[in-house]
Amino acid sequence: MTEFPAIRLRRLRRTPALRSLVRETTLSLDNIVMPLFVAPEPLHNARLPGMSRHTIDGLLRECEELARLGVPGVILFGIPEDKDDEGTGAWIADGIVQQALRAVKARFPDLLLMTDVCLCEYTTHGHCGVLHGNEIDNDASLEHIVRTAVSHVEAGADVVCPSDMMDGRVGAIRAALPDTPIISYAAKYASAFYGPFREAAGSTPSFGDRRTYQMDFGNLREALRECELDIAEGADMLMVKPALAYLDVLRSMRDRFDLPLAAYNVSGEYAMIRAAAAAGDLDERSAVLESLTAMRRAGADVIFTYWAKELAAWL
Repeated sequence: MTEFPAIRLRRLRRTPALRSLVRETTLSLDNIVMPLFVAPEPLHNARLPGMSRHTIDGLLRECEELARLGVPGVILFGIPEDKDDEGTGAWIADGIVQQALRAVKARFPDLLLMTDVCLCEYTTHGHCGVLHGNEIDNDASLEHIVRTAVSHVEAGADVVCPSDMMDGRVGAIRAALPDTPIISYAAKYASAFYGPFREAAGSTPSFGDRRTYQMDFGNLREALRECELDIAEGADMLMVKPALAYLDVLRSMRDRFDLPLAAYNVSGEYAMIRAAAAAGDLDERSAVLESLTAMRRAGADVIFTYWAKELAAWL
């Protein structure tokens, strides 16, 4: 009787050691970045601990634990004490992120420090750029985005990650920072999965929504055009956000582009699994490992996830 390859593969799956030997896609802490929120006052979130706000002292304790566990990098989001219509707290020298960068860099020089470059946490209206009336002024916003990125690098950021989705932002940052790595949120969709993040970051728009500058969730080809534009402007890595509902976008990006790719495992994805696990409907560890491996299988080189500390134990 002729043995078909499927029969041989079934035999190779009989033991954990054999399954590991033939696994096509692996997940490692080397692929993981932890998002962290820094603010003047702490705000613990018992239900979603990854969405807690940390003071600078608390942030240092978090970074110490992450470094000890072997997590290679973090991305910082700042919540300022005061906001204004222009978002000036995003780029001032003593801003919350700038203070945090200097403190973390001094204590943990080997920890990779990334920063979110956007205005939504810093504006009274919660939108990602400058407003004229109720409309985003793209070109006026670019100046503020560039000033923010430059201030982050001056304070110690290793990588800047523009997430505002203004046209031309990557090129404008590249002109100001010719040697700084840029991770572009190239395919950032107007998504329902951002709710817990907006609460943690204090960035819910006070009116309207972000669909005029974030992408329509029905569009794939547009995402590829956005990626092409950001590559031409000087991006070093491309990101898709959210991840789970957009694995086809990630796969298409992987097939088309040679740059490293990042996937943001967003707050809504985090909250869904945490809630289902708390209800006893699924096993959290198994669901997380399966989900993040799917992102890797679709093409992600890097995953931004609130489960970074847990992964250190699970992996």
